[in-house]
Amino acid sequence: MKFRLGLSKLRDELLNELSNAKVAVLCNQASVDENLTNVVDILAGSRAKLIKIFAPEHGFFGAAQDRIAIKNSTHPKYGIPIISMYGDTADSLMPKKEMLVGLDIVIIDLQDVGARYYTFVWSAALMMKQAAQAGVEIWVLDRPNPISGIVEGPVQEDSYLSFVGLYPLPIRHGMTIGEILSYIAREYIPQAKLEVILLDGWKRDMWFDDTELLWVPPSPNMPSLSTAIVYPGMCLLEGTNISEGRGTTRPFEVFGAPWIKSFELCEKLNELKLPGVKFLPWRFTPMFSKYAGQTCDGAMMFVTDRKVFRPVLTAIAIIKTIHELYPEKFKFINPPYEFETEKLPFDILCGTPEIRRMIEGGSKIDEIKDFIDGNAREYQAKLQKYLLY
Repeated sequence: MKFRLGLSKLRDELLNELSNAKVAVLCNQASVDENLTNVVDILAGSRAKLIKIFAPEHGFFGAAQDRIAIKNSTHPKYGIPIISMYGDTADSLMPKKEMLVGLDIVIIDLQDVGARYYTFVWSAALMMKQAAQAGVEIWVLDRPNPISGIVEGPVQEDSYLSFVGLYPLPIRHGMTIGEILSYIAREYIPQAKLEVILLDGWKRDMWFDDTELLWVPPSPNMPSLSTAIVYPGMCLLEGTNISEGRGTTRPFEVFGAPWIKSFELCEKLNELKLPGVKFLPWRFTPMFSKYAGQTCDGAMMFVTDRKVFRPVLTAIAIIKTIHELYPEKFKFINPPYEFETEKLPFDILCGTPEIRRMIEGGSKIDEIKDFIDGNAREYQAKLQKYLLY
């Protein structure tokens, strides 16, 4: 079966069902079909009454950097209100009920990148929760998980749920956004009126470049599929004082700090023989974010075999190695982080304090691997019944 997006099926088969319906859409600049036509353009050119556009983190145009509050605006072509779902307070993350009253359907079309802490899916979940309260239908136009159906990394403890993981999932969850929302609806929001417009021709062993779609960066620091492949692990560096490469042209693929010695670090990392990855000594100067304007030493990582590469394990090994080499310099940074003001950002990202404790306690990397694998395996069995492909 030929690959087709949920959006393409909406365009070709379902627009008549929306005739005269009052519709809102949660989307951004990457919500496009195979011809790069945005879902807003498709809906605006149909008989549906497109009333509102909701936008996730980074804004409708994907122009804002991470953790930057976005204001409401107006679509420059259609004059339709754009309502931000990422402001400067936790309350801004969920649309107010009155914003949905009078709507018939909210359409969600967002490209996830396969990692639990990528916030788009949580904006979608909060929209679904509020739509359920308002009695409004949700249509999710499914999109592929760009990094395949492989699962890795721990599931959050209940007390570590946050906007980088509102409901329990492994870090690398291996699901599409439609599957995740189906799981959340059935487990936590049974009153949700959810319909998933399925992909055609997608299989769990497919990567984004197997679909022949063009990669449209879903956020400013997700410029390529290569970035998405390493992101489920390398985002953990956000919880440390190591630069994760923001402010460079290769975010999450380069990392370092002014106090690291590149050759020493890469020698140690390459000695670990982590599956599917090699490290090259690298020097860079971030233009913004951590160490802006300062020269950093570190590494560039090269994924040599994406099928065996373990992004979460790799990032933990990087952090553990830097912690051991530079104990006086390395730090887990303090909150706030993504509207969490008490728990450490690294623990929030991991969904548990155990990994940090194992790193600080000198646990071997194989012991940490056993911990994250066991946790993910247990949950993978639970999620099996929600898989749509």
